[in-house]
Formats: sequence, structure tokens, C-alpha cells
Amino acid sequence: IERKKFSSTTTAMTELDKMLDKGQPVGMLTSVFYLDYLPAAYRFHFNAHNIIVYGKENGRYLVSDPVMETTTDISYEDLVRARFAKGMPEPSGRMYYPVQIPGEYPLEKAIWIGIKETSDRMTTIPIPLFGAKGMLYLSKRLRHWPERLGNRKAILWLGNLIRMQEEIGTGGAGFRFLYAAFLDQSSAMLKNDELFDISKQMTSNGDLLRDFAYYAGRVCKNRTSDTKTFSELADMLEEVSHREQKTFTQLYQVSKSK
Repeated sequence: IERKKFSSTTTAMTELDKMLDKGQPVGMLTSVFYLDYLPAAYRFHFNAHNIIVYGKENGRYLVSDPVMETTTDISYEDLVRARFAKGMPEPSGRMYYPVQIPGEYPLEKAIWIGIKETSDRMTTIPIPLFGAKGMLYLSKRLRHWPERLGNRKAILWLGNLIRMQEEIGTGGAGFRFLYAAFLDQSSAMLKNDELFDISKQMTSNGDLLRDFAYYAGRVCKNRTSDTKTFSELADMLEEVSHREQKTFTQLYQVSKSK
């Protein structure tokens, strides 16, 4: 993979055009706020959103964005803003693309490497902001949001948490269901029943995260019946953390000898 970043917007866009002229799709880091094709509710100052630009028509860039159901397009001006937004982290025009694609794809090896890397990151990063530890850290903070922030701000933060978890981020139920399906298919391909059993755990984790988003949404909308407190929401997230630690530890044990 070739990776580049730029200090000049003109150079960055010229380099992008060169790649597109060769028929090479290009991945890039952008700010969500300046992607005008996204719904207004999704546009906020987050500078680590990856998109793929795969062509150019009538001066507009053709975009594949994982948030969108279909492909879309963006103007030159808005793409420049998205690629060079200020704030941490600064995208700095970062782009990347493959320079060599192997003729054969050793899927079995890739599956085990991917499972081992993912399960390791979910369980062993010492900083408590990542993986299962990150969920536990968040649950502890969430529990005290109302008294620390006041009710109005706590609800705003909770709404943003749901958005990052299920709508535009990668930390929620939907991605657990995707990963469970991956483990299910991998189990069949690798003839490994342990992966199938763990896929069911992952689906259960996704169910609990979906319930968390549901009840958190009711808190945000001030539904008076069937409402959880912030402390009860924190309990749910803490339970997910413990489950994820168990699930990914098992995955690591299964994969480390492969």
C-alpha cells in the first residue's frame, strides 16, 4: 500500500487526479463535517473518516462511503475542505492505494492473521481507552455524566455516543453482527467448530449493544415509560465489556496456534 500526505492542497488534488486518470481508486482520510452528501445529523467535527474516491465526472469526484447505502459524489471544493480540515487529527490530505495485488489470495492464512490481530487488540492494549477495557472505562464515566455535566449536556453526550456507536462509528451492535457472520463463515471454511460457537457469543454481545442503544435513545427522547437511568445504562455497557473480554480472549487462544 502506498501512503501519502501533503502540505499543499493543489499538490494533493493533482496527485489524486493522476491516480484516477490511471483508473486507480484512492482511499483517503477526511473530516465528516465537510462531506456535504451526508445527512446533517451525521456531520460533525470528526477528522478520521475513510472514504474511497474512484472516479471523476463533470468536475465532481465519485465517492464510495461506508456510511452511505449507494455511491455518491462531492465537489472539488468540499473534498479539499474535508481532506485539509483543521483539528486533531489533521487529515493533511492523506491518501492511500494498492501498488501491488497478489495473484493468489491465501484466505485461510489471512483469516487467522486477522482474527489473531483483532482479538489481541481488543484484549491486550494497556491503555484503557481501547477494546474491552475502553468499554469498561466508558461505562464508569457514563455513570456520572448527569452530576458532572448536568442533565441537558449529559443527554447531548449520550446522543453522540449512540451516533458513534451505531450510525457512523464502528463500536456497536451492527459490527458485532457482521463479525459474528464472518466467524460463522470462517468456521465453515476452516472446518473449525470453535469459531462457530464464538460467533454465537458475538451475536449475543451485539444483542446487548443494540438494547443499550435502544434504551439510550429513549433517555435522549425523554420517554417516560420503560426508561433506564444513566447508572443502568452504564451497567449494560459494563456487562458488554466483560463479555467482550471473554469472547476475544477465547478467539485469541483459538488463533494463536494457527
